[in-house]
Amino acid sequence: MKTIAVLGGGIGGLAASYYLCRSPQVIKVVLLESSSRFGGWLWSTRRSDGAVFEHGPRGVRPAGAVGHNTLNMVHDLGLSGEILPVASSHVASRNRFLYVNKQLHRMPSGLSGLLSTVPPFSRPLLLSVAMEILVKKSKKDDETIHSFVSRRLGKELADIAVDSLCRGVFAGDCRQLSVRSCFPLFYDAEQLRGSLMLGMLLGSGPRPVAPRGPLAQRSIKESWTQWSLRRGMESIPEAITERLHQSGRVRLHSAAPIQLEDGVVSADHIVSALPAKALASVLPPSCQPLIQQLQGISSVTVAVVNLEYAGNVLPVTGFGHLLPSSEDRGVLGVVYDSVPFPQHDSPHGETTRLTVMMGGAWFQEVFGDPDAVTEEGLLAGATEAVRRQLGVTSAPCWSHVSLQRDCIPQYYEGHYRRVESMRSFIRKNNLPLSLIGSSYDGVSVNDVIYNARRAVEDLTGNEV
Repeated sequence: MKTIAVLGGGIGGLAASYYLCRSPQVIKVVLLESSSRFGGWLWSTRRSDGAVFEHGPRGVRPAGAVGHNTLNMVHDLGLSGEILPVASSHVASRNRFLYVNKQLHRMPSGLSGLLSTVPPFSRPLLLSVAMEILVKKSKKDDETIHSFVSRRLGKELADIAVDSLCRGVFAGDCRQLSVRSCFPLFYDAEQLRGSLMLGMLLGSGPRPVAPRGPLAQRSIKESWTQWSLRRGMESIPEAITERLHQSGRVRLHSAAPIQLEDGVVSADHIVSALPAKALASVLPPSCQPLIQQLQGISSVTVAVVNLEYAGNVLPVTGFGHLLPSSEDRGVLGVVYDSVPFPQHDSPHGETTRLTVMMGGAWFQEVFGDPDAVTEEGLLAGATEAVRRQLGVTSAPCWSHVSLQRDCIPQYYEGHYRRVESMRSFIRKNNLPLSLIGSSYDGVSVNDVIYNARRAVEDLTGNEV
């Protein structure tokens, strides 16, 4: 494994390059990124007055092996002092809202919230959970998230809570997304234990493993629910890029055309962190079966609108609110950024930072062709949503509109079969190719980093 080419300089490609540098078997890494910057969807605006705004992921969950793995990397990159943790006792952890029937409802939490009937639900959540143990196991090898939750926990929870959750996490429609690929823990719990609750209590098969470094241990001790960094999430790709430059083993090329025709990329192995359709467009014609499968993985476009208001304009305090598709198809949710991360606010006078997420699986239906929408139109839609849902009548004093095209892959029902088929084709034809990135095995920052590490370990045969 003398020379490895890594395609794509988002967090997946950067993480793969970082782990490849830790392997003594790899002599040279060539990282190719088609845009002018590294970091992909990890993208922060740092204003001259010290305020920070995120245009992609704004916080990372520390839980589980994949969360510990990311914290290990952050520690190794020297970013421990930059961490902004949010503990489970913090108001942003305790208060999360749903906007249903034109009202904000705090999501039930704690035993009292589970035992009593809390709007917008018509019965105590504990009742749905208790009845779930009696539901028979499905014989299907996959089904939609909505179908799975309706069957096991009832249609109301599927229509309101899970519909909203899938819009917040995947910007997607739970009536199309695969439970096996999007929530493998749920699927495995039913298959192994016959019940979600028993699966959660007793475990549901082998899970990823990662050592607990100093930051991971601290996150457990202090009971973090999420974390960010003082200068924003873009600090991670910046620190990795700096590390790669220092290693002397990595050549980084931005604004680089990516083509895989014979002789264009000279390497012993290729690690692709490109989106599925982008990889399909650069593979040679001999890979036609693989190209067809890659083209079948769709992604959705999300408008991310950052807003800043003078003073404290929030009627409630918490992390933010989500909306089910029955309430407003265009607005996926609003994050109250100033609550979990006040360190990112301007130090000059009190302000409120909000982020409105719009579109996703409903982008075309609500806003039309992404090529035809205007920033002014999206900004107007976002401020109107804040006015209607939070009662904020003042105009924002600062705003930023980003149209994140094809930013979140959609794992539709049967996605796992497609991914298995692609990897099987690669093995059978001995192709020197590894597939990583959010198109295949998880869309979160943690998943993408962990799967990059796993691919490098498979490739080199060593732990990195």
